[in-house]
Amino acid sequence: MPRTSNSTPRLRARPIERPFHVVLVEPEIPPNTGNIARLCAAMTSPLHLVGPLGFRIDEHSVRRAGVDYWHLVDIRRHLDFAHFLHAFEKESPGGRLHLFSAVTTKSYVDAGFCQGDALVFGKESVGLSDDLLVQHKDRVVGIPTTGAVRSLNLANAVGIALFEAHRAAGTFRDTFLG
Repeated sequence: MPRTSNSTPRLRARPIERPFHVVLVEPEIPPNTGNIARLCAAMTSPLHLVGPLGFRIDEHSVRRAGVDYWHLVDIRRHLDFAHFLHAFEKESPGGRLHLFSAVTTKSYVDAGFCQGDALVFGKESVGLSDDLLVQHKDRVVGIPTTGAVRSLNLANAVGIALFEAHRAAGTFRDTFLG
């Protein structure tokens, strides 16, 4: 059987009881959001899109971009961060925020991720607003780099963070072919 067949068993892990939430505040670049949406579908994480988007996500636009997994993504739209926070606190009581920024002293590996937490990322051009970072200063973490780049690509940063959160939660301890 060819390895590219949809019926070929793949390495899987069981979904966790309380999923991690991925939050994009005013994303600007459609391919980044598309890659993150695919990641969220793969990890059964709700994708929260907060504030104005720099692109359309209607069915026609998604189909035109060749995204064939959009129906697998639990997408939630929020007018602004306050509306997201209200919905998140109702759905995931006890869930904590982890705001990602390149300008912080705390590494994501020290975040202490727990099931039900939200991983919050800002727009590609400027990240999260200073107001939001100050408002939640004890919840800001970053992904350290060894090179002199300004920041990581948003989709890469979300992938790093979401998989570390799952690793820390023990999701990958019991894997299987399925």
